[in-house]
Amino acid sequence: MHRDIAEVLFSEEAIRQRVRELGRAISHDLAGREAVVMALLKGSVLFFSDLVRSIDAPVKVEFAWASSYGKGTESSGEVLLKVFPEEDLRGRMVVVVDDILDTGRTLSAVVDRLRNELGVTDVRTCVLLDKKARRTARIEADYSGFPVDDVFVVGYGLDYADRYRNLPYIGVLKPGCYGA
Repeated sequence: MHRDIAEVLFSEEAIRQRVRELGRAISHDLAGREAVVMALLKGSVLFFSDLVRSIDAPVKVEFAWASSYGKGTESSGEVLLKVFPEEDLRGRMVVVVDDILDTGRTLSAVVDRLRNELGVTDVRTCVLLDKKARRTARIEADYSGFPVDDVFVVGYGLDYADRYRNLPYIGVLKPGCYGA
């Protein structure tokens, strides 16, 4: 365990098993239909790559870069959609993959843009972690890996100031490491 981690919440094996279960659920719901699976960068990249490999259905891969945190530990409240797919997504099914559903602002903004501006007819959401205690937007994930309490988590793609993403597990960052 890394010295900056107070507690491991989800082990590498627990994550691997849950990601396979999510992939099976998405595969079942797709029932052979092709979908666009879109990662929200940067946090979801590890989860996304494992998830896509566990989906047994035809998929296309896309990426979007959305952020509301910057280098802080609290959402700024302003969602920046920095990069978005240029492919025509009208009439398509898109599964948006994110690392954590926290306030819900980012995921809501992405889903709204897909539906209202890009004409996506079927938008589904898949998150690794669901932190309901901090939700301010009215959104729930269609597929959710693990519920998580209101603690600051890092690892398996989740970060603090772009650090700790490479940890193979998800843990609680010690408060002294982020100035809390």
